[in-house]
Amino acid sequence: MTVVASPPLALPVTRAERWALPVVRLLRQPWVARVVGLPAVQDSLSALHPTASLTEVRARVLRVHQETPLARSFELQANALWRGARPGQYLMLRTEIDGRRVQRAYSLTAASATGRLCITVQRQPGGLMSNHLHDRVQPGSVLTLSQALGDFTLPEALPAKMLLLSAGSGITPAISLLRSLRAQGYAGELQFVHSHRGAQNLMFASELLELRDLQAGRIALPGLQLHLHDSTQQGRLDAAALKRLLPDLGQRASWVCGPASWMDELQALWPKEAQAAPLHSERFAASRQAPVQALGSAVQVSALRSQRAFASEGVDNLLQQAERAGLSPKHGCRIGICHSCLCTKRSGTVQNLQTGEVSSAPDEPIRLCISAARSDLQLDL
Repeated sequence: MTVVASPPLALPVTRAERWALPVVRLLRQPWVARVVGLPAVQDSLSALHPTASLTEVRARVLRVHQETPLARSFELQANALWRGARPGQYLMLRTEIDGRRVQRAYSLTAASATGRLCITVQRQPGGLMSNHLHDRVQPGSVLTLSQALGDFTLPEALPAKMLLLSAGSGITPAISLLRSLRAQGYAGELQFVHSHRGAQNLMFASELLELRDLQAGRIALPGLQLHLHDSTQQGRLDAAALKRLLPDLGQRASWVCGPASWMDELQALWPKEAQAAPLHSERFAASRQAPVQALGSAVQVSALRSQRAFASEGVDNLLQQAERAGLSPKHGCRIGICHSCLCTKRSGTVQNLQTGEVSSAPDEPIRLCISAARSDLQLDL
Protein backbone atom coordinates (compact mmCIF):
# COMPACT_ATOMS: atom_id res chain seq x y z
CA MET A 1 0.00 0.00 0.00
CA THR A 2 1.47 3.34 -1.02
CA VAL A 3 0.67 6.44 0.99
CA VAL A 4 1.62 9.72 -0.72
CA ALA A 5 2.05 12.76 1.52
CA SER A 6 -0.85 15.21 1.64
CA PRO A 7 -1.94 18.01 3.95
CA PRO A 8 -3.19 16.75 7.33
CA LEU A 9 -5.79 18.37 9.52
CA ALA A 10 -4.71 21.84 10.57
CA LEU A 11 -3.09 22.25 13.96
CA PRO A 12 -4.98 24.35 16.54
CA VAL A 13 -4.70 28.09 16.08
CA THR A 14 -2.23 29.94 18.27
CA ARG A 15 -3.13 32.54 20.90
CA ALA A 16 -1.86 35.23 18.54
CA GLU A 17 -4.19 34.00 15.79
CA ARG A 18 -7.18 34.02 18.15
CA TRP A 19 -6.40 37.68 18.86
CA ALA A 20 -5.70 38.58 15.21
CA LEU A 21 -8.68 36.90 13.52
CA PRO A 22 -11.39 39.28 14.79
CA VAL A 23 -9.15 42.26 13.94
CA VAL A 24 -8.69 40.95 10.39
CA ARG A 25 -12.43 40.37 10.01
CA LEU A 26 -13.10 43.92 11.19
CA LEU A 27 -10.55 45.43 8.79
CA ARG A 28 -12.14 43.55 5.89
CA GLN A 29 -15.55 45.10 6.51
CA PRO A 30 -16.32 47.51 3.62
CA TRP A 31 -17.13 50.42 5.89
CA VAL A 32 -13.81 50.01 7.76
CA ALA A 33 -11.78 49.39 4.60
CA ARG A 34 -12.86 52.77 3.25
CA VAL A 35 -11.09 54.39 6.22
CA VAL A 36 -8.14 52.07 6.85
CA GLY A 37 -7.62 48.83 4.95
CA LEU A 38 -5.87 45.64 6.00
CA PRO A 39 -2.90 46.21 3.62
CA ALA A 40 -2.21 49.60 5.21
CA VAL A 41 -2.27 48.09 8.70
CA GLN A 42 0.03 45.28 7.56
CA ASP A 43 2.49 47.78 6.12
CA SER A 44 2.49 49.74 9.38
CA LEU A 45 3.15 46.57 11.39
CA SER A 46 6.02 45.60 9.08
CA ALA A 47 7.54 49.05 9.56
CA LEU A 48 7.45 48.52 13.34
CA HIS A 49 8.89 45.00 13.12
CA PRO A 50 9.72 43.02 9.93
CA THR A 51 8.07 39.78 11.11
CA ALA A 52 4.92 41.39 12.57
CA SER A 53 1.74 40.37 10.74
CA LEU A 54 -1.95 39.79 11.36
CA THR A 55 -2.33 37.14 8.66
CA GLU A 56 1.04 35.69 7.62
CA VAL A 57 3.69 33.52 9.22
CA ARG A 58 6.93 35.46 8.78
CA ALA A 59 10.35 34.34 9.90
CA ARG A 60 13.69 36.05 10.38
CA VAL A 61 16.81 34.21 9.24
CA LEU A 62 19.02 33.70 12.29
CA ARG A 63 21.89 31.70 10.84
CA VAL A 64 23.04 30.22 7.55
CA HIS A 65 25.19 27.08 7.63
CA GLN A 66 27.00 25.50 4.68
CA GLU A 67 26.17 21.78 4.80
CA THR A 68 27.90 20.80 1.53
CA PRO A 69 29.28 22.80 -1.41
CA LEU A 70 25.73 22.82 -2.85
CA ALA A 71 23.52 22.76 0.25
CA ARG A 72 22.84 25.33 2.96
CA SER A 73 20.78 25.15 6.15
CA PHE A 74 18.74 28.20 7.12
CA GLU A 75 17.80 28.58 10.78
CA LEU A 76 14.65 30.69 11.17
CA GLN A 77 12.64 32.26 13.96
CA ALA A 78 8.94 32.37 13.11
CA ASN A 79 6.46 34.88 14.48
CA ALA A 80 3.65 34.06 16.90
CA LEU A 81 1.28 32.86 14.14
CA TRP A 82 3.34 29.69 13.63
CA ARG A 83 1.37 26.67 14.89
CA GLY A 84 4.22 24.17 15.14
CA ALA A 85 5.09 21.10 13.09
CA ARG A 86 5.54 17.36 13.26
CA PRO A 87 8.83 15.75 12.16
CA GLY A 88 8.73 14.97 8.44
CA GLN A 89 6.44 17.84 7.46
CA TYR A 90 7.23 20.61 4.99
CA LEU A 91 6.30 24.24 4.47
CA MET A 92 5.75 26.54 1.52
CA LEU A 93 8.31 29.35 1.47
CA ARG A 94 7.28 32.57 -0.30
CA THR A 95 9.39 35.55 -1.24
CA GLU A 96 9.69 38.17 -3.96
CA ILE A 97 12.42 37.69 -6.56
CA ASP A 98 13.01 40.47 -9.08
CA GLY A 99 9.45 41.73 -8.65
CA ARG A 100 7.87 38.29 -8.95
CA ARG A 101 6.34 36.43 -6.02
CA VAL A 102 7.75 32.90 -5.91
CA GLN A 103 6.73 29.96 -3.73
CA ARG A 104 8.43 26.59 -3.21
CA ALA A 105 8.08 23.63 -0.84
CA TYR A 106 10.90 22.72 1.59
CA SER A 107 11.05 20.03 4.25
CA LEU A 108 11.63 21.07 7.83
CA THR A 109 14.79 19.49 9.15
CA ALA A 110 14.07 20.83 12.65
CA ALA A 111 11.21 22.64 14.39
CA SER A 112 10.69 23.56 18.02
CA ALA A 113 7.68 24.71 20.04
CA THR A 114 9.26 28.18 20.32
CA GLY A 115 9.07 28.78 16.55
CA ARG A 116 12.74 28.01 15.86
CA LEU A 117 12.83 26.24 12.48
CA CYS A 118 15.38 24.92 10.03
CA ILE A 119 15.25 24.11 6.32
CA THR A 120 18.10 22.76 4.21
CA VAL A 121 18.16 23.81 0.56
CA GLN A 122 20.28 22.29 -2.20
CA ARG A 123 21.21 24.64 -5.04
CA GLN A 124 19.60 23.52 -8.30
CA PRO A 125 20.93 24.45 -11.75
CA GLY A 126 18.63 27.22 -12.95
CA GLY A 127 16.55 26.96 -9.77
CA LEU A 128 14.94 30.36 -9.17
CA MET A 129 14.27 29.96 -5.43
CA SER A 130 17.26 27.82 -4.47
CA ASN A 131 19.73 30.19 -6.13
CA HIS A 132 18.00 33.19 -4.56
CA LEU A 133 18.27 31.64 -1.10
CA HIS A 134 21.95 30.77 -1.60
CA ASP A 135 22.99 34.06 -3.17
CA ARG A 136 20.84 36.71 -1.47
CA VAL A 137 19.35 35.47 1.80
CA GLN A 138 21.48 36.20 4.86
CA PRO A 139 20.98 36.48 8.63
CA GLY A 140 18.40 39.20 9.18
CA SER A 141 16.44 38.46 5.99
CA VAL A 142 12.69 37.92 6.45
CA LEU A 143 10.78 35.18 4.64
CA THR A 144 7.06 34.36 4.47
CA LEU A 145 6.00 30.81 5.33
CA SER A 146 2.92 28.64 5.22
CA GLN A 147 1.91 26.53 8.17
CA ALA A 148 3.44 23.04 8.25
CA LEU A 149 1.94 20.62 5.71
CA GLY A 150 2.16 16.94 4.81
CA ASP A 151 1.64 13.54 6.40
CA PHE A 152 5.12 12.09 5.79
CA THR A 153 5.21 11.68 9.56
CA LEU A 154 5.54 8.99 12.20
CA PRO A 155 2.48 7.27 13.67
CA GLU A 156 1.74 7.49 17.37
CA ALA A 157 2.27 3.73 17.75
CA LEU A 158 5.68 3.05 16.21
CA PRO A 159 6.10 -0.19 14.20
CA ALA A 160 8.57 -2.80 15.45
CA LYS A 161 10.50 -2.74 12.14
CA MET A 162 11.07 0.46 10.17
CA LEU A 163 13.01 1.75 7.17
CA LEU A 164 14.01 5.34 6.38
CA LEU A 165 15.24 5.41 2.78
CA SER A 166 16.45 8.52 0.98
CA ALA A 167 18.64 9.78 -1.83
CA GLY A 168 20.14 13.22 -2.45
CA SER A 169 18.12 16.05 -0.93
CA GLY A 170 15.48 13.48 0.03
CA ILE A 171 17.44 13.16 3.26
CA THR A 172 15.90 16.39 4.59
CA PRO A 173 12.58 14.90 5.82
CA ALA A 174 14.32 11.62 6.66
CA ILE A 175 16.81 13.30 9.02
CA SER A 176 13.89 14.95 10.80
CA LEU A 177 12.25 11.55 11.34
CA LEU A 178 15.56 10.04 12.48
CA ARG A 179 16.08 12.82 15.01
CA SER A 180 12.56 12.29 16.34
CA LEU A 181 13.10 8.54 16.75
CA ARG A 182 16.35 9.21 18.56
CA ALA A 183 14.66 11.70 20.89
CA GLN A 184 11.93 9.14 21.64
CA GLY A 185 14.48 6.42 22.36
CA TYR A 186 13.02 4.11 19.71
CA ALA A 187 14.06 0.53 20.53
CA GLY A 188 12.75 -1.31 17.45
CA GLU A 189 14.66 -2.44 14.36
CA LEU A 190 15.47 0.64 12.29
CA GLN A 191 17.28 0.66 8.96
CA PHE A 192 18.41 4.10 7.76
CA VAL A 193 19.64 3.94 4.14
CA HIS A 194 20.81 7.06 2.31
CA SER A 195 22.37 7.32 -1.15
CA HIS A 196 24.64 10.26 -1.99
CA ARG A 197 27.11 11.18 -4.73
CA GLY A 198 30.53 11.45 -3.11
CA ALA A 199 31.50 12.27 0.47
CA GLN A 200 31.48 16.00 -0.28
CA ASN A 201 27.72 15.85 -1.05
CA LEU A 202 26.66 14.01 2.11
CA MET A 203 24.34 16.35 4.02
CA PHE A 204 24.46 16.24 7.83
CA ALA A 205 27.69 14.25 7.54
CA SER A 206 29.05 14.99 11.03
CA GLU A 207 25.75 14.05 12.70
CA LEU A 208 25.42 10.81 10.73
CA LEU A 209 29.03 9.77 11.27
CA GLU A 210 28.70 10.50 14.99
CA LEU A 211 25.56 8.39 15.08
CA ARG A 212 27.38 5.57 13.29
CA ASP A 213 30.11 5.69 15.95
CA LEU A 214 27.49 5.63 18.71
CA GLN A 215 25.80 2.76 16.92
CA ALA A 216 28.84 0.57 17.49
CA GLY A 217 28.39 0.97 21.24
CA ARG A 218 24.58 0.82 21.07
CA ILE A 219 24.42 4.10 22.99
CA ALA A 220 21.64 5.64 20.87
CA LEU A 221 18.93 3.83 18.92
CA PRO A 222 20.06 0.29 19.83
CA GLY A 223 18.21 -1.27 16.89
CA LEU A 224 19.66 1.09 14.26
CA GLN A 225 21.55 -0.07 11.19
CA LEU A 226 22.95 2.91 9.28
CA HIS A 227 23.89 2.48 5.61
CA LEU A 228 25.50 5.44 3.79
CA HIS A 229 25.64 4.47 0.12
CA ASP A 230 28.16 6.46 -1.93
CA SER A 231 27.03 5.92 -5.53
CA THR A 232 30.38 7.13 -6.89
CA GLN A 233 32.05 4.20 -5.13
CA GLN A 234 29.30 1.57 -4.86
CA GLY A 235 27.25 2.19 -7.97
CA ARG A 236 23.61 3.22 -8.15
CA LEU A 237 21.31 2.16 -5.32
CA ASP A 238 18.74 0.54 -7.58
CA ALA A 239 15.99 -1.96 -6.83
CA ALA A 240 18.32 -4.98 -7.08
CA ALA A 241 20.91 -3.41 -4.73
CA LEU A 242 18.21 -2.51 -2.21
CA LYS A 243 16.80 -6.06 -2.23
CA ARG A 244 20.27 -7.44 -1.56
CA LEU A 245 20.79 -4.99 1.28
CA LEU A 246 17.37 -5.55 2.86
CA PRO A 247 15.97 -9.03 2.19
CA ASP A 248 13.14 -8.31 4.68
CA LEU A 249 12.08 -5.12 2.86
CA GLY A 250 8.43 -6.13 2.64
CA GLN A 251 8.21 -6.56 6.41
CA ARG A 252 9.25 -2.99 7.26
CA ALA A 253 7.04 0.08 7.48
CA SER A 254 8.95 2.41 5.17
CA TRP A 255 9.39 6.13 4.57
CA VAL A 256 11.01 6.92 1.20
CA CYS A 257 12.06 10.26 -0.31
CA GLY A 258 14.32 11.05 -3.26
CA PRO A 259 14.42 11.81 -6.99
CA ALA A 260 11.16 11.01 -8.78
CA SER A 261 12.58 8.48 -11.28
CA TRP A 262 14.43 6.64 -8.50
CA MET A 263 11.27 6.47 -6.40
CA ASP A 264 9.20 5.26 -9.34
CA GLU A 265 11.64 2.36 -9.76
CA LEU A 266 11.80 1.43 -6.08
CA GLN A 267 8.08 1.66 -5.37
CA ALA A 268 7.49 -1.39 -7.54
CA LEU A 269 9.24 -3.45 -4.82
CA TRP A 270 6.40 -2.89 -2.36
CA PRO A 271 3.35 -5.07 -3.06
CA LYS A 272 0.05 -3.21 -3.10
CA GLU A 273 -1.39 -5.64 -0.59
CA ALA A 274 1.35 -4.98 2.01
CA GLN A 275 -1.04 -3.54 4.60
CA ALA A 276 1.10 -4.57 7.58
CA ALA A 277 4.19 -2.73 6.30
CA PRO A 278 2.99 0.35 4.38
CA LEU A 279 5.14 2.54 2.17
CA HIS A 280 4.99 6.31 2.84
CA SER A 281 6.48 8.50 0.12
CA GLU A 282 7.36 12.17 -0.26
CA ARG A 283 8.30 13.77 -3.57
CA PHE A 284 10.19 16.98 -4.35
CA ALA A 285 9.36 16.74 -8.04
CA ALA A 286 6.46 15.52 -10.11
CA SER A 287 6.16 11.80 -10.60
CA ARG A 288 6.16 10.37 -14.09
CA GLN A 289 3.05 11.59 -15.96
CA ALA A 290 0.59 9.17 -17.46
CA PRO A 291 0.11 9.59 -21.24
CA VAL A 292 -2.97 11.67 -22.04
CA GLN A 293 -4.54 11.89 -25.49
CA ALA A 294 -6.28 14.98 -26.80
CA LEU A 295 -10.05 14.81 -26.84
CA GLY A 296 -11.81 14.51 -30.18
CA SER A 297 -13.44 17.89 -29.66
CA ALA A 298 -12.93 20.66 -27.11
CA VAL A 299 -14.93 20.62 -23.87
CA GLN A 300 -16.14 23.56 -21.81
CA VAL A 301 -14.66 24.33 -18.36
CA SER A 302 -16.81 26.68 -16.28
CA ALA A 303 -15.32 28.60 -13.34
CA LEU A 304 -18.46 29.10 -11.28
CA ARG A 305 -17.35 31.73 -8.77
CA SER A 306 -15.52 33.78 -11.41
CA GLN A 307 -18.36 33.37 -13.92
CA ARG A 308 -15.78 32.65 -16.60
CA ALA A 309 -15.34 29.73 -18.99
CA PHE A 310 -12.66 28.37 -21.31
CA ALA A 311 -12.28 25.55 -23.81
CA SER A 312 -10.01 22.56 -23.19
CA GLU A 313 -8.75 19.81 -25.48
CA GLY A 314 -7.82 17.72 -22.42
CA VAL A 315 -4.02 17.66 -22.71
CA ASP A 316 -2.68 20.56 -20.62
CA ASN A 317 -3.39 20.73 -16.90
CA LEU A 318 -6.29 22.85 -15.70
CA LEU A 319 -4.05 25.31 -13.82
CA GLN A 320 -2.19 26.29 -16.99
CA GLN A 321 -5.42 26.57 -18.96
CA ALA A 322 -7.15 28.66 -16.31
CA GLU A 323 -4.18 31.06 -16.23
CA ARG A 324 -4.20 31.38 -20.03
CA ALA A 325 -7.90 32.23 -19.76
CA GLY A 326 -7.08 35.15 -17.47
CA LEU A 327 -7.94 33.48 -14.16
CA SER A 328 -5.56 33.50 -11.20
CA PRO A 329 -6.08 30.29 -9.20
CA LYS A 330 -4.14 29.93 -5.99
CA HIS A 331 -1.11 27.69 -6.58
CA GLY A 332 2.31 26.80 -5.22
CA CYS A 333 4.59 24.01 -6.41
CA ARG A 334 2.78 23.34 -9.74
CA ILE A 335 3.73 19.62 -9.52
CA GLY A 336 1.07 18.17 -7.26
CA ILE A 337 2.93 18.32 -3.95
CA CYS A 338 1.72 21.31 -1.99
CA HIS A 339 -2.07 21.12 -2.59
CA SER A 340 -2.25 24.93 -2.83
CA CYS A 341 -4.29 24.64 -6.06
CA LEU A 342 -6.88 22.30 -4.52
CA CYS A 343 -10.29 23.05 -6.06
CA THR A 344 -13.73 21.42 -5.84
CA LYS A 345 -14.96 19.87 -9.08
CA ARG A 346 -18.74 20.18 -8.94
CA SER A 347 -19.38 18.01 -12.01
CA GLY A 348 -17.60 16.40 -14.93
CA THR A 349 -14.73 14.00 -15.54
CA VAL A 350 -11.00 14.62 -15.02
CA GLN A 351 -7.85 12.56 -15.41
CA ASN A 352 -4.98 12.61 -12.91
CA LEU A 353 -1.83 13.33 -14.96
CA GLN A 354 0.40 11.48 -12.49
CA THR A 355 -1.55 8.25 -12.03
CA GLY A 356 -3.76 8.18 -15.13
CA GLU A 357 -6.82 7.69 -12.90
CA VAL A 358 -10.10 8.99 -14.37
CA SER A 359 -12.81 10.24 -12.01
CA SER A 360 -16.34 11.53 -12.49
CA ALA A 361 -17.36 11.88 -8.82
CA PRO A 362 -19.33 15.07 -8.09
CA ASP A 363 -18.12 17.62 -5.50
CA GLU A 364 -14.63 16.10 -5.63
CA PRO A 365 -11.46 17.96 -4.55
CA ILE A 366 -8.87 17.98 -7.35
CA ARG A 367 -5.43 19.51 -7.77
CA LEU A 368 -5.59 21.77 -10.81
CA CYS A 369 -1.89 21.40 -11.64
CA ILE A 370 -2.12 17.62 -12.19
CA SER A 371 -5.68 17.33 -13.55
CA ALA A 372 -6.83 17.36 -17.17
CA ALA A 373 -10.41 17.72 -18.44
CA ARG A 374 -12.04 14.68 -20.01
CA SER A 375 -15.54 16.18 -20.30
CA ASP A 376 -17.35 19.45 -19.68
CA LEU A 377 -16.46 20.61 -16.14
CA GLN A 378 -17.86 22.87 -13.47
CA LEU A 379 -15.22 24.07 -11.03
CA ASP A 380 -15.63 26.02 -7.78
CA LEU A 381 -13.12 28.55 -9.03
